[in-house]
Amino acid sequence: MLNNGLDQFLVFYNPLVADKLNVLDYFIYQVGWAVSDYSYATVLGMVKSLLGIGLLFAVNYLSKKTKGGVDPVIKNQHSLGERIFDKFNYVFMALFSFICIYPFYYVFIYSISEPRLAQKGIYLWPGNFNIDAYIKIFSLNTIPHAFLVSVEKTVIFTVLCVYFSAMLSYLFTKHSMPYRKLMYRIVISSMYLNSGLIPWYITMKTYGLRNSFLLYVLPGIINAFYIILVKTYIEQLPASLEESAQIDGAGFMTVFNRIIFPLSKPIIATVAVYASVGCWNYWIDNYLLVEKASLQTIQVILYGYLNEAQSLSQDLAAMTANSGSGRQLQLSPETIKMSITVISVLPIILVYPFLQKNFIKGIMLGAVKG
Repeated sequence: MLNNGLDQFLVFYNPLVADKLNVLDYFIYQVGWAVSDYSYATVLGMVKSLLGIGLLFAVNYLSKKTKGGVDPVIKNQHSLGERIFDKFNYVFMALFSFICIYPFYYVFIYSISEPRLAQKGIYLWPGNFNIDAYIKIFSLNTIPHAFLVSVEKTVIFTVLCVYFSAMLSYLFTKHSMPYRKLMYRIVISSMYLNSGLIPWYITMKTYGLRNSFLLYVLPGIINAFYIILVKTYIEQLPASLEESAQIDGAGFMTVFNRIIFPLSKPIIATVAVYASVGCWNYWIDNYLLVEKASLQTIQVILYGYLNEAQSLSQDLAAMTANSGSGRQLQLSPETIKMSITVISVLPIILVYPFLQKNFIKGIMLGAVKG
């Protein structure tokens, strides 16, 4: 949570309460971009990292102080109180699931409703099915190309991130690797230590990644969290499989590609879901470092439209009126915003069910043991 601040603040920015709800990431962004005080912004970034490490040690200390245990006696019969508690849990989880799902459902039915009826209030069913907002948004020249760029960068990044993170995880399971523990700790420390936004910007610019598609792919293909998950899973595989392959003359890459990687499909699916969702939703790199129109992603394009929903709905209505189609366009800023929200989250929602089985299995098998 400490590292998630700038993108949410930009999306939900409200000038009336911005000063009261300012977050550290946005303050660093203001110092670096508006004031151009790179040194001060870098120091703030390091302070943020140290704060994260301090919180980590505090949580670790509290977890060790907390004593708990599991009742070793397995009961076949549940008491009345336990059955009531189970029923309560079912009801609570059902309500909690509804609270989580309904906002997405509401956004969807609002986006396909006639604006006049939607503004009066809809809760369960759309009012007068209307997809004018979707038709006109996709009629804009920038949307289809930006959507393809986002899909392309997500697919390429996910494949590279999964493969190289898994390869490094397998390497860290080899006890013969020199300085294995030291290298592993250095990689894991990247989860808590970072130099901040401004040094990251300068580094990307120095490497020539500004206005380059490689900016979407190269940074982040090695992820410490994914390495922890995959390494834990690989360590549970029988060592005899690798030993048999080595006796037959298989080398490191052969064992990894033909034995370890295929057997790690559940945790690989888990990492693929994490990586694809994270890459699809991540747009700060595009926002700060890419100005070329041909490299704009759907998230940045929709973010711009989201901030200009009022003028966009008027422009689209004017375009339809000038086209002489004879049908009055039914649009409002609210339907534009709702439609943009659906477009941005729908691809991930459609992909997740295909990976759900392996995702849950991978989470259980690749869990970090204490």
